[in-house]
Amino acid sequence: MSTLEIRGLKVSVETENGSVEILKGVDLTIKSGETHAIMGPNGSGKSTLAYSIAGHPKYTITSGTVTLDGADVLEMTVDERAKAGLFLAMQYPVEVPGVSVSNFLRTAATALRGEAPKLRTWVGEVKGAMEALSMDPSFAQRNVNEGFSGGEKKRHEIMQLELLKPKMAILDETDSGLDVDALRIVSEGVNRAKAANDLGVLLITHYTRILRYIKPDFVHVFANGKIVEQGGPELADKLEANGYAEYVTA
Repeated sequence: MSTLEIRGLKVSVETENGSVEILKGVDLTIKSGETHAIMGPNGSGKSTLAYSIAGHPKYTITSGTVTLDGADVLEMTVDERAKAGLFLAMQYPVEVPGVSVSNFLRTAATALRGEAPKLRTWVGEVKGAMEALSMDPSFAQRNVNEGFSGGEKKRHEIMQLELLKPKMAILDETDSGLDVDALRIVSEGVNRAKAANDLGVLLITHYTRILRYIKPDFVHVFANGKIVEQGGPELADKLEANGYAEYVTA
């Protein structure tokens, strides 16, 4: 059982007009096997939360704590956070020219496991993950995200999730840019990873469509850098019906 605990988190970014506070005191606890959906309007701080936890240098933590199983995440380097069990699926995955998907995945697995996976076993793992995500085998020889469609990038993110087996997965708008079929396949991948590894999931989204496939245990509404309402899956239905207007006005 793992626990990601966020307490009083405040985060700022530097702009042309000086420092601007984006997160204004976020409290959130995610445990193994739980799925937490964070919903809210554009600019509310959802992605800032994701990237701050992952260690993006653009964001400055001004107050608060983030711990994983009691260990201080904010004192860790980015790679140490990954090795501790944190995983971030980015809204806009970056391209890595000159590095094949196959090499990228095996290098990442080696870093996490402390030794290179046996080649025959590893080939079977990758093949199985690709088949489950309806990916062409030739995909493994392509450069990471170079020339990938939006759907291919997201499937690759979920393939990493299934192969690297983290403790906590932060999924930043994984549903953006996906058609109906790709959304179903990607969601099924998240559900498989959760079931196989007792994964804790922090799912950031604008829309409820992905929540039809990935059922949340808790829903949190973000507005103006804070969690302003919390509830169960029924809260997502309320947001689908009424939108975010009442929270933005408030």
